[in-house]
Amino acid sequence: MIPSEPSHDEEENVAPVKAKRSKPEETEGEAEVFHPVKLSRSDLYRPPTAEELNQLKEAESLFHCSLLKMQMEELLREVVLSERRKQQIDCFIQTVTSLLQTVPRSPEVELGDLSWLSGAVKVPFLLIPKASKGKFHMAPPASVNLIGSYPLGTCIKPSIMVDLAVTIPADVLHPKDVLNQRYPRKRALYLAGLAQHLTSSSEIGTMRYSCLHGNRLRPLLLLTPPGKDSSSFTVRVHACPPPGFFKPSRFHPQRNSIRTEWYTGLSKSHIYIGSPVEPPTPHYNSSILGDLLPRAHLQFLSAVSSQCSAFADGVALLKVWLRQRELDQGTGCFNGFLASMLLAYLLTTHRVSNSMTAYQLLRNSLNFLASTDLTVNGISLAKDPDSTPALADMHSAFQVVFVDPSGHLNMCADMTACTYKQVQHEASLSMQFWDDPTVDGFHALLMTPKPMIRTSDHVFQLCELVKLQSSCKKLNLLSELMDHSGNYIDAALPFILSLLQRGLDQRIHLLTHSLSPDPEWSVESEAPKHKAQPPLSFGLILRPELAASVLERGPPADSPKAAEFRQLWGSHSELRRFQDGAITEAVLWNGETSYEKRLVPRQIIAHLLQLHAGIPESSLRYVGAMVDDVIKMGHEVPSTGEEQSLKVVQSYDDLSRKLWRLEGLPLSITSVQGAHPALRYTQVNPLFPPHSFYEKISRSLVPKEGKPCPAYITPVTVICHMEGSGKWPHDHLAIRHIRAAFHISLGELLSKQHRYACKPCPSHLDVWKDGLAFRIQVAYHREPQVLRESVNAEGLLVVRDNEDAQALEMATVHRPLLTSTLHGLQQQHPCFGAVCRLAKRWLGAQLFSEDITEDTADLLVASLFLQPAPFIPPGSPQVGFLRFLHLLSSFDWRNNPLVVNLNNQLTAADYTEIKNDFMASRESLPVMFIATPKDKKLSLWTKQAPSVQMLQRVVMVAAESLKVLESQLMDGNQTQDVRVALRPPLDPYDVLIHLNPKQVPLLSQAVDPPAVKISRGVMSGNVAQSGGALPVIDYNPVSHYLAELREAFGDLALFFCDPYGGTVITVLWKPKAFNPVPFKTSQMFARQVEVTGEEVHTVPNIEAILEDFRVMGKGLVKSVEPRTERWAF
Repeated sequence: MIPSEPSHDEEENVAPVKAKRSKPEETEGEAEVFHPVKLSRSDLYRPPTAEELNQLKEAESLFHCSLLKMQMEELLREVVLSERRKQQIDCFIQTVTSLLQTVPRSPEVELGDLSWLSGAVKVPFLLIPKASKGKFHMAPPASVNLIGSYPLGTCIKPSIMVDLAVTIPADVLHPKDVLNQRYPRKRALYLAGLAQHLTSSSEIGTMRYSCLHGNRLRPLLLLTPPGKDSSSFTVRVHACPPPGFFKPSRFHPQRNSIRTEWYTGLSKSHIYIGSPVEPPTPHYNSSILGDLLPRAHLQFLSAVSSQCSAFADGVALLKVWLRQRELDQGTGCFNGFLASMLLAYLLTTHRVSNSMTAYQLLRNSLNFLASTDLTVNGISLAKDPDSTPALADMHSAFQVVFVDPSGHLNMCADMTACTYKQVQHEASLSMQFWDDPTVDGFHALLMTPKPMIRTSDHVFQLCELVKLQSSCKKLNLLSELMDHSGNYIDAALPFILSLLQRGLDQRIHLLTHSLSPDPEWSVESEAPKHKAQPPLSFGLILRPELAASVLERGPPADSPKAAEFRQLWGSHSELRRFQDGAITEAVLWNGETSYEKRLVPRQIIAHLLQLHAGIPESSLRYVGAMVDDVIKMGHEVPSTGEEQSLKVVQSYDDLSRKLWRLEGLPLSITSVQGAHPALRYTQVNPLFPPHSFYEKISRSLVPKEGKPCPAYITPVTVICHMEGSGKWPHDHLAIRHIRAAFHISLGELLSKQHRYACKPCPSHLDVWKDGLAFRIQVAYHREPQVLRESVNAEGLLVVRDNEDAQALEMATVHRPLLTSTLHGLQQQHPCFGAVCRLAKRWLGAQLFSEDITEDTADLLVASLFLQPAPFIPPGSPQVGFLRFLHLLSSFDWRNNPLVVNLNNQLTAADYTEIKNDFMASRESLPVMFIATPKDKKLSLWTKQAPSVQMLQRVVMVAAESLKVLESQLMDGNQTQDVRVALRPPLDPYDVLIHLNPKQVPLLSQAVDPPAVKISRGVMSGNVAQSGGALPVIDYNPVSHYLAELREAFGDLALFFCDPYGGTVITVLWKPKAFNPVPFKTSQMFARQVEVTGEEVHTVPNIEAILEDFRVMGKGLVKSVEPRTERWAF
């Protein structure tokens, strides 16, 4: 969403917010009136200027359409700072600067003596170890300068940070302060002294401490203005040494600045067994070096920016792109400073030209990131590389290398290789989507947030971070701990990432991790411990074809790599002989069902972390499949139903083959097509052979009197097209009779040739096979056309479309085609069916299944796999479901058609045609418009529903469900109950009809199934798998009762129910139905007479209607609960 200029108390939001048009400024109490400008004839027809011609040419050649250019310009207008905000910042900076100049001097004391500080203000530093040599005293700063993005002009909303460099006087520091944390401690003490001085001033709002990008060696003092502007911007005070005070060569990445003897407190004889060589401390060195160079960096960037007019806008767009991907904040992030330096690198190396637009700068930056691996080939801005550390030295010390203009500082020192790989992955995805004319590149790249839980297929968290202390010990990371000044999380993280990368290997596209947020704390509190930060989250983007493999096949037993494989997997590795005769090392993981196989990465991660890092499984929180519990079944072997769905499809394939081979039919079969969600793997609860109470009457099994309602048996619809022939009649009633005859004939042949139990009906033939009911419907391809034809009074043939023809065409043509297409999609994306089932379970639970039908829901989910921008197709049911909720809640249904490009049949021209047709006839089209290759103009699937009001409610509930689910999945401290997103709020409804649970056949599928299961009988040989007596098929008292209610009272109320085991029917009165109407004897159903004066009116008889609810549902309805407090008539 486009960031805007929010009110003073809202500007410090973490994510951009939707744009609002600013009202024209009012002058002297009256709104300014704008009049059209009258142009003279010469002005009106004046030829375009060179600038206008350039803009037209640029819009034509650079953008897919001129709209993209306007969107970019509008976004830039929204994120840059207004003049009013700049004035406020300048004014506050002047105030702070003048206050800082008056800091009093204090007497010189030992470094560890804090008696000069008042009791309230604390030092923003973890003093580990406690002792450190040196003297310290407070003195006014040598200078106070603006640094960073604000003076450069690249500072953007919504989170405005203004950086202020306060130079520590030279007499406070000593040239040898780089050793043993003396300088970082003096720096922290100096900040504490500044904080103490500023506490007495009323011109400062709030004061807090923080760290620069999570680096505890570089604490900051955060200041906000007083009053109503307190949240509009933040000033970050950096304490820096005087320029040139330390020699940059002192900070070579191979040099040591922390002595092991000082850090451990042990004598040298205890520490060194071999040669006493101190380990290098590259991260510590780069932290201090970073404080020396900010002014030089600002001068360098200002010089580059002055040569390129679009530099600031290019950086702003790159910052927005990074913000939406959560890459711009936290430890080791790709921050705005790096974005500016990257653009400066491209400009100084002439990879981009100074005359390029902001759009071109963004495109070229992303293209460079996508194609350049800084973990292997680092880049440098240094003009004289001979006098500075070599890139090879940088690569040996750091994972990602990008050297600053001085040639000494690696600006990506804290970045892990995984974070850079994530930046690379996102950049290459962005380029791919931007070059696709069918994707709205602007929204996908710059407007859609990509939080980890919605981007990664699986997410897991390390909860007890203090366990990483023992990991450092187990991995023998003393030198890394010294280098990171005791931050065991930063020290252990690269090793844990490389361990997981080795273990998961081909199973994943990408391993990502959360960037620890910058800690913030009060100036009166001690610095928080390392373990106080939120859990570390890791994201996996899976390769679906390999991720679920239960076998990890290693090298042959005699290979030199076998020892390495055994070292990695420990006791899990064993020698196995394979069918091809090879004897190799292998690891076998547990997993029978698809659900268990999807969680193989969890087993791998838990095993590796326990074996190599000593992190117990109890410290691991895996949220890869928590939402899958909603559709989970089976106690001994947990499953999400893929195996049962496969059995249904296999049984159907067998029936289809047998239908093709039937002999003795008067006409041959031209096609057999499935037309049921079970045949595309999207049936919410896959079909099982029934276990029910029955008694045999004639050739049927009927429910027993007084027993619970038998289990529901879903009929699987199969459309069987017969060949065309001149003998088919031209009357629709005669065609129906012929079809009924075919049903009888098919039933007789299947019984005779295959011993199936069959029951023919006029509209279909039920076949009992493998414990499943197949409902075969014979179809004749010309029947819809015959239904459209009629003869008028003059004897002329008239063709007129009607609902019967449309319904028949939908059942016999469109739905079978959709089923076969989506069956193909399931073969490409193994989790497609599970995502559909989660989506439909949510729609049913929230009482929306009548408004968004099964076919519509399947199409909505298909769009997530076919047009996933800005993501890649979902690789797990959970992430697919979260994206489904996001699609429902964020798609602009009013102004855009949702195009589902099934089988990739639509071209860019088709997209344009669909969009143009949609805009031309928007008012007459369904409120939710879904276009497919076979349905570009009508949106057949959403013609009847949803209505505007219901779609608004769906959008609202989806947004709320998404918010609740995402916060719960990412926060282990919340109550872990994902079903909370499936429990519908019952407050908005006027009447609740409570049903008798025993008579609800799908009760076991309810969101909250009863603790005590209701027995519906056992399989005691009374229902044969094939042949034998037929049970009652498609008998669901709840749906029959609902249909009767809608038919009788549909003009007075709306009725809602969860079709998957819901025990409440909710009723919503239609307000207009309660307006009094003139008395008519023909319109007295469920109404009563009211006489006012001489006028006689009728109004609905509520008491009688509620009584009718009870009478119609006798035996099924337990109670009717009218909520009269809500009634407004």
